[in-house]
Amino acid sequence: MSEIPEKTIERLSEYRRTLLACHNQGITHIFSHVLAGIHGITAVQVRRDLMLIGFSSDTKKGYDVEVLIDFISGILDSPNVVNIGVLGMGNLGQALTKYFNGRRSKLRIVASFDVDGDKVGHEIDGIPCYGMESFEEQVQKSDIKIVILSSPTSIASELVVPIINAGIKGVLNFTSMPLNFPRGIFVENYDITTVLEKVAYFVKEAEESTDAQN
Repeated sequence: MSEIPEKTIERLSEYRRTLLACHNQGITHIFSHVLAGIHGITAVQVRRDLMLIGFSSDTKKGYDVEVLIDFISGILDSPNVVNIGVLGMGNLGQALTKYFNGRRSKLRIVASFDVDGDKVGHEIDGIPCYGMESFEEQVQKSDIKIVILSSPTSIASELVVPIINAGIKGVLNFTSMPLNFPRGIFVENYDITTVLEKVAYFVKEAEESTDAQN
């Protein structure tokens, strides 16, 4: 299969989340236009995404929810559990850990790291917290492939080299500083402030448009 675009991967994850919710409600089939409406896109886009990953189905009844869940999971999920570490166990790191753990069987947070002596050596929400001096050792010991970066932005750039040296393959960066890594390490920079400002901008535009019409 040719390389799947990032946006398609994002939508496939969103489709699966919706399909899982439908399955839990006892819904056995879903049409492309229904799935599209839930996600604010067109039915053509849904069908294009599914064709891209090689999925076909009898659309007279709609997509079989359970079959499509399994098919998407075969595309998105690794055959084995992927272990994750969290760098920075402040309020954000703890919230992310509490929210995510247990939500996906193939993704598991197994360790956290911090410089705060009150946290190091203890478990936080059932996850052991280690000092940064043992980061590379614990990454190897726990076979950690991905790190969630939730440290203060002021030290984010200092963590790039340790992450590279430890052999990490993927980084989800929640700091407000975009980070770059060498080829072979996939990074997703997610700035909550930027996303909120984007939402606020479109709210403002909608309000101004409404005011202009009145």
